[in-house]
Amino acid sequence: MKIAHFSWEFPPMVRGGLGTFAMELTSMQVKKGNEVTVFTLNENNSLLTQDNYKGVEVHRPKTPDFSSTLRLFADHELRSWGEHFKFFSDVVCYNALSASKLVHFLVGKVGRMYDIIDAHDWLGIMGGMSAKGELKIPLVFHVHSTEKGRTRGKGSRTIEDIEYEGGEMADCIMTVSEAMGEELHRMGFPTHKTRICWNGVDTEKYDPMHVSEEEREKVREIYGVRDSEKLLFHIGRLVGVKGSDYLLRSMPIILEEFPDTKLVILGEGDMEGYLRQQIAEMKLENNVVLRSEFIPEDQRIRHYAAADVVVLPSLYEPFGIVCTEAMSMGKPVVVGAKGTNGMKEQVVPKGNKQCGFHINPFDPNDIAWGVKQILSMEDCGLWMGTNGRERAIRYFDWKISAARILDVYREYIG
Repeated sequence: MKIAHFSWEFPPMVRGGLGTFAMELTSMQVKKGNEVTVFTLNENNSLLTQDNYKGVEVHRPKTPDFSSTLRLFADHELRSWGEHFKFFSDVVCYNALSASKLVHFLVGKVGRMYDIIDAHDWLGIMGGMSAKGELKIPLVFHVHSTEKGRTRGKGSRTIEDIEYEGGEMADCIMTVSEAMGEELHRMGFPTHKTRICWNGVDTEKYDPMHVSEEEREKVREIYGVRDSEKLLFHIGRLVGVKGSDYLLRSMPIILEEFPDTKLVILGEGDMEGYLRQQIAEMKLENNVVLRSEFIPEDQRIRHYAAADVVVLPSLYEPFGIVCTEAMSMGKPVVVGAKGTNGMKEQVVPKGNKQCGFHINPFDPNDIAWGVKQILSMEDCGLWMGTNGRERAIRYFDWKISAARILDVYREYIG
């Protein structure tokens, strides 16, 4: 197949799950013999406008600052974005320029042919809709999250309208979990063309056998974790829906019973100042380390290896790639399981296949309960980590996810 993707994030600009997804999926699609083209953001207009990444053809159009002109047409809600209005302008320009290059240059001038378009979230669906209208080929709207869910109902009506129009115009709505499919159904998206395709993990790369004991100990030393202490690890953007503030509130409860415990929080985001204030107010400086940094993937893998328990109390998590990464690294996990949360599909919470615990992420007492269940085990849940890795290999390897997505493409191309 000849596939065109519109993805706002793509290496070297990876800021979260979308960038990881686009990187892994497109690389696997190429390995399976497909021709793949990605249209993505040119961050600060500093990157090559045309590139190749692991066999994926990448286009990054340079975007002019069109915000002053677009503001003339903006309604009150968009104007209220203030300095963030430029972000909206950049999204619109990226979509318009990408669609134009696909339609008028790659197809119109070079003579290329494409079988399907896969546009990711509202950030890429505008370009996808435009290209579909011109090229008359199937469009997949790949919904990784919604504006209403991300902002817990306090987001942009404009973005919600873009999402809804994308769902109406797309031939297929693909999403990342049953939980996310249920959310889309509640929001009025057409269910007859919705398909569920789980995200994945590279289980060969995320393999605990690839991290030496020396490397593991070095990470623990960085954070001052003694041999007698247990290390809890939380990774994710420092934003409200990731639940890091609720996790901090659970720490005093955990420390009452397990005082030799440290928590490392790794990520960047707007909540950094608030979280540091929480740490100081609860006097957790000796037990919590907040590292506000986006570190390379190889370092993230070593952090998983160094942890005893990975804690991900997300309030809203359509899938949770970090959960599959932790499972693939053989770590027991404690995950949020309320509302739209795909991690409850990933993690088996009981029985002989158990790989972690489901908790109410809005309740610090319940988060503490889940963590303490694992800390109280003689092997600190090592057997659950083994189950988790087996489950990741069986259900969440990128080879499996990519094959399922290609099957959906064929359904609509046919």
